Amino acid sequence: MSPDVLTLPRTMVDQVLAHARRDHPDECCGVIVAKDGLPTRLFEMENAERSPTGFTFASAEWLRVYRDLDDADEEPWVVYHSHTATEAYPSRTDIRWSETAGFPYWLLVSTRADEDEVRAFTITAGVVTEVGLQQT
Repeated sequence: MSPDVLTLPRTMVDQVLAHARRDHPDECCGVIVAKDGLPTRLFEMENAERSPTGFTFASAEWLRVYRDLDDADEEPWVVYHSHTATEAYPSRTDIRWSETAGFPYWLLVSTRADEDEVRAFTITAGVVTEVGLQQT
């Protein structure tokens, strides 16, 4: 597995897109967890901000998810969210949050147009790098 390619099941990407369309005009958010470097589960999270310009995981919900993945010996793998009026590219807020978030990958969806826009990134020390998105 290459760090410059994020490989996800097509069903997970489809679930992220459906979540983004369903929550529009607010941003959606969620996480994909992995075991041994392979994605295993997707958790749709509630955007506690209920905002078209930002997202926050509800702390109680995130704690439940984190305990669940810890009990299953899984790890945080991908944080995903949508941008409702801009391109699928990490914002300054995303970059700041990435410093403490602990996710190796970011998956962003834009719902600004009818066609799907999905892109994957790594964010390391404030540097955004787009990576390939392979759907299996």
